[in-house]
Amino acid sequence: MRAYERLMKYIMFDTTSDEACESCPSSEGQLIFGRALVEEMKQLGIDDAFQDEHGYIYGTLPANVDGQPVIGLIAHMDTVADAPAMPMKAHIVKNYQGGDIDMNESGAPVLSPAVYPHLNACVGKDLLITDGRTLLGADDKAGVAEIMTACEQLLSQNLPHGEVRIAFTPDEEIGRGADLFDVKGFGADYAYTVDGDELGGIEYENFNAASAQLSFHGRSVHPGSAKNKLVNAALLAMEFDSLLPPQERPEHTEGYEGFYHLCGVKGETELAESVYILRDHDRARFEARKATVERIAAYMNEKYGAGTVECNVQDSYYNMREVIEPRMDIIRRAEAAYRAVGVTPFEKPIRGGTDGSRLSLMGLPCPNLATGGMNYHGRFECIAVQDMDKMDEMLVALLTLRA
Repeated sequence: MRAYERLMKYIMFDTTSDEACESCPSSEGQLIFGRALVEEMKQLGIDDAFQDEHGYIYGTLPANVDGQPVIGLIAHMDTVADAPAMPMKAHIVKNYQGGDIDMNESGAPVLSPAVYPHLNACVGKDLLITDGRTLLGADDKAGVAEIMTACEQLLSQNLPHGEVRIAFTPDEEIGRGADLFDVKGFGADYAYTVDGDELGGIEYENFNAASAQLSFHGRSVHPGSAKNKLVNAALLAMEFDSLLPPQERPEHTEGYEGFYHLCGVKGETELAESVYILRDHDRARFEARKATVERIAAYMNEKYGAGTVECNVQDSYYNMREVIEPRMDIIRRAEAAYRAVGVTPFEKPIRGGTDGSRLSLMGLPCPNLATGGMNYHGRFECIAVQDMDKMDEMLVALLTLRA
């Protein structure tokens, strides 16, 4: 079975993770999908495949040659809640010839290379897209499909490989994918997440990340007699945001540039609340961003009175580069695997995080590889069938290279 055929099956499972739910996994759909994956793994010959009590899936391909490292492959099962996941209506645009794609033959929405220029690299390929009403779920069911297809090839063709450990995680999209990962039981010398985008990509630098939750306390007075008395909490939240550098928002940054991102704000006269995420690749600049948020809160408390602003800044994850740099042999292996299948590798920073970033800091070096997908986290998500095939070939090459 080809990787895209698996993906077509997998996207029919609704595995949207739920940040408001404290259980793991955070949605029943992930458990259902995980059980289906375990059954499929056993059919392929991964006899020890199982789903643990937290919804994590593990399995092993025993070595058939000696002296090789134990390599792990990891992908996540959940999809983001930023766009609907159902009802899923996906189809393939065969032999894409460039230009705009009418996603559902109604004239809207339109998938356009003017907005998503990477589409230009897909001319002549077959594109898997939805009807524009839902996301596709290639993030990261494409990674799951490519890993499963590579395993099928290794087993069915009896290709020479060292021990391979497989894991599929829940709740990556809400930042919890590594929370209950059994690093010791996984037993890999190192691993790769298959959770990137453009074919050829290798990522081992990610943001340092923190969240900032702010509460603004106002004083409600009838507006007819409010002079010198009323303090509007909603306006305090707006003032706080105005004191952050406007050029350092996600929509104005790229590459290694960090940002402050307002994720949500709500409020009335007496109480308003804002949530931000803070990101930077450089640790010193990351610490400076956190200090900036706290400094603005302190300034507003001095201006309006103690307790006006409550500020809670919490770290989320850190840059995995410090773990990977002493193990650049892992990166060289991935580069060699790409070249072996005719793909030019390139390194780029992740403007986000993956399970791999946290797992690296938990003792399992784990850079990130491509899936071939694009436009993740929205209705214009798509992936080229041929790029999935190439990633399948790359993973087979990665696992069959001799140390």
